[in-house]
Amino acid sequence: MNRTRLAFAAAGTALLVGCSDAESTPKGQATYSAAPAPSASAAASTSGSAPGSAGGARLGQPQTIATGIEVPWGLAFLPDGSALVSERESGDILQIPAGGGDPRKVHHLDGVSPAGEGGLLGIAVDPDYATNKFLYAYFTSESDNRIIRFVGEGGGGTDGAAGKVILDGIGKAGIHNGGRIAFGPDGFLYVGTGDAGDGSASQDRGDLNGKILRITRDGAAAPGNPTAGSPVWSMGHRNVQGLAWGADKTMYGIEFGQNTWDEVNVIEPGKNYGWPEAEGKAGDSRYVDPIVQWSTDEASPSGAAVAGGNLYVAGLRGERLWVVPLGGGEPRAEFTGTYGRLRTVATAPDGALWLTTSNRDGRGDPQDGDDRILRFPAA
Repeated sequence: MNRTRLAFAAAGTALLVGCSDAESTPKGQATYSAAPAPSASAAASTSGSAPGSAGGARLGQPQTIATGIEVPWGLAFLPDGSALVSERESGDILQIPAGGGDPRKVHHLDGVSPAGEGGLLGIAVDPDYATNKFLYAYFTSESDNRIIRFVGEGGGGTDGAAGKVILDGIGKAGIHNGGRIAFGPDGFLYVGTGDAGDGSASQDRGDLNGKILRITRDGAAAPGNPTAGSPVWSMGHRNVQGLAWGADKTMYGIEFGQNTWDEVNVIEPGKNYGWPEAEGKAGDSRYVDPIVQWSTDEASPSGAAVAGGNLYVAGLRGERLWVVPLGGGEPRAEFTGTYGRLRTVATAPDGALWLTTSNRDGRGDPQDGDDRILRFPAA
């Protein structure tokens, strides 16, 4: 496995634990366990809340924004309210009008090597896109997982062939490639990586896998990271595929468990989240416990978004959208089994939630029109 080694001392390697894909383990009794939610001061404001906010409103009937997409994975919005959607298998990036309509291919990224859970994964729009036209994509190549920066349509580029690789050497495998990327409130790019089937990597500070990374637009370690010169923001992760921030800038990381617990974590710099020594709440002072955990058959969580006072988490194997009230209270499930596997949820510029299915990924039961994107209007 080809990985970039960081130029600082690696921590002791943790015990290697056997690995299985949380999306395909046998189904069992559905149960969740919620740890104490963030304090009221840490909860996002519910004033002018978005769909299903902490006032108790339920999500209503969605609008179908687009259909016939081949395994949508990443979802990011342009300043005009339209969305960019990455197709994992094809390497294409589609653009969808803000009000819905036929997807239009606007980019194709050369070098994508889809296999298993790998392929074209997360995408992000630069906060200064209006002036620099920069787009970012995380994808699996023939040798590794990597991030490229390229110029969006209207900025002189029509595809990713001329993109600049800003970070490479993230280990690849048929499972646990991570892949979610998102700009945080501080303007730096955050990257969720997986352990690529090797749990020991998650406890190795010199390894990019099993981490959340924080980098600049050029791919360098961001200033203020826990270790100077290292892109590592947090460690001890199994497979991070969801990143979101509350209105108070609290960061949430969503990750797949092995056979027992999927996790919602509050992410803090320099903290260790336990994998492979801990799965779910361990009560071990060396590791940070999740604020919410679900059994793997009712979640297998991927994308995440904050709207109003809630954290929304899309479930693949669980085939439901989890609503986690950030001000306290028990999580609840919406649309269980209605739309099949749910991959990504994101908040649009107008406050609406967009939700993608993932029924054509080889593990779902495709319905007519899959894969599709659904929109839940802002309240």
